[in-house]
Amino acid sequence: MAAVLGPSLVCGAQGILAPTPPMGWNSWDSYGLTINETQFKANIDVMAKRLKPAGYQYAVVDEGWYLLNPQKAKAETFEYRMDANGRYEPALNRFASAKGMAGFKPISDYVHGQGLKFGIHIIRGIPKMAVEKNTPVAGSSFHAKDAAVTSDTCPWNPDNFGVKENAAGQAWYDSLMKQYASWGVDYIKVDCIASHPYRGDEIRMIHRAIAKTGRPIVLSLSPGPAPLDKSEEVAANAQLWRISDDVWDRWERPENEHFPQGVKNQFEVIASWVPHVKPGNWPDADMLPLGTLGPVPGWGSLRKTRLTKEEQRTLVTLWAISRSPLFIGANLTELDDWTAELLTNKDMIRIDQISTGSRQVERDGDVIAWTADLRDGTHALAFFNTSETPANVMKKPFAMYGLTKYKNYRVHDGWAAKDMGNVEDAISGITIPPHGCVLWILRKPGM
Repeated sequence: MAAVLGPSLVCGAQGILAPTPPMGWNSWDSYGLTINETQFKANIDVMAKRLKPAGYQYAVVDEGWYLLNPQKAKAETFEYRMDANGRYEPALNRFASAKGMAGFKPISDYVHGQGLKFGIHIIRGIPKMAVEKNTPVAGSSFHAKDAAVTSDTCPWNPDNFGVKENAAGQAWYDSLMKQYASWGVDYIKVDCIASHPYRGDEIRMIHRAIAKTGRPIVLSLSPGPAPLDKSEEVAANAQLWRISDDVWDRWERPENEHFPQGVKNQFEVIASWVPHVKPGNWPDADMLPLGTLGPVPGWGSLRKTRLTKEEQRTLVTLWAISRSPLFIGANLTELDDWTAELLTNKDMIRIDQISTGSRQVERDGDVIAWTADLRDGTHALAFFNTSETPANVMKKPFAMYGLTKYKNYRVHDGWAAKDMGNVEDAISGITIPPHGCVLWILRKPGM
């Protein structure tokens, strides 16, 4: 138990960090390693205008912002920008405002000026280049070699070595988080730490370092699947943690492949984690690979999402009713009206942000039912069809889905945006298209 920190460190001076599932935009699905300042600001402008009113807050620069040549085919040829203390700095040929010691502060100021919050992605550990030069660790008497585990590298990213769980390692993370706090960072996504490998020691060190800054920085752990048996530890030290490998725009992952995860494959994973959902702790089903993915997506080539409209509705409905964070991967500068309406649907967002008691209540063959409780005796009820053919929902009373407060309900169809009047006693006559869903809001009769 000594490895699990107390809940006080999960809270900022203003209360619980991330009291509702964070909502935002992340650059990875559309830009991979290549995002630059002009592209980032262009997406932020759209986000502020079209998505902020619906509750989207966080704008995140994903992996590789310190690379001068991110489009090189071989990672061994990457060129980095870092400061005298071995800490990465934004590449000036991509982020011109980061000149001198400014770092990301000018960009975070731009984001904050739009009424949004700013986030960055990092790979856990200490740069190999810092270890080679044995740079001093800022604010301490240690040097990079005192902190590095040179036998530990991320399987898919060659930039860093792991960090020792000792005073030098803690000093290293203290120096990083102090740097990020000075930039005005509100959200940090740390990669290669929640799975393959899971590194509880570095999670704890990062958490302590954030707490020392005094800034309410949300901590997101990646990739997945985070181990279920570590649920208590991740909940004590972070606000979000990934529960699966990367989700991309395909319905199902073939049995002989492990990457990337498909939408259908998420049903079982999400159901296993939903008991751990609570304010300040959000099992993360991953980003929403919707809209235009490009010009340089993190997986595959430039494209429109390959998910059908039915599959896209299923994805966001499942994420919302399980209260996953909602981070958009689309290139927002090419955001079409249909995708914007999907992402800003009021019923979907209300379920994600304020519901309680989310649960899978039935699996009848290929039809899966979820419910969640809203306020004033209102409930959400979703049916999903995971099969290749249309599915009919058999006649069953509301009580079969755990809805026992009223015998009859007034029904609003969340995706059709229409009231269906009172439904008496039982649900029947619903036909769900292949890979599609139905989302009902159930209110007290007369409401």
